[in-house]
Amino acid sequence: MFSISDLPALNASFNFISTVLILTGWYFIRHGAWRQHMTCMITAVISSTFFLTGYIVYHVRVGEKSSGYTGWLAAIYFPILATHVLLAFVTLPLVIVTLVQVFRRRWDRHRRIARWTLPIWLYVSVTGVLIYFMLYKWFPPSNPL
Repeated sequence: MFSISDLPALNASFNFISTVLILTGWYFIRHGAWRQHMTCMITAVISSTFFLTGYIVYHVRVGEKSSGYTGWLAAIYFPILATHVLLAFVTLPLVIVTLVQVFRRRWDRHRRIARWTLPIWLYVSVTGVLIYFMLYKWFPPSNPL
């Protein structure tokens, strides 16, 4: 079994899996393999859902973890964190709207929205993993959980 302290690593793993699936799905659709694209993107949604669930559970139980970063580290970390959080709020509705177009078989609308959804979702997934490494592995605060 796992403990609550294992959730950040598990969440980062789900983010990484989502990143790989988003990129692979993008590759497939660019090469006309729509069935493989669909499989990748649905699995990326599932992985992102697991991430979001784990993230909420962790922060409800533990609260927010302050980095306490200053200097050059703060100058790198906080802009990444700020853009990650802001775009994360945009990602969920974008993914839902993009999926709704698929279920309605409105491929032109799906493509138009997906052109925005994919890079934003990808950025949020990649920066989520980067934030995990910065906060828990590379530069952990002096009072780790």
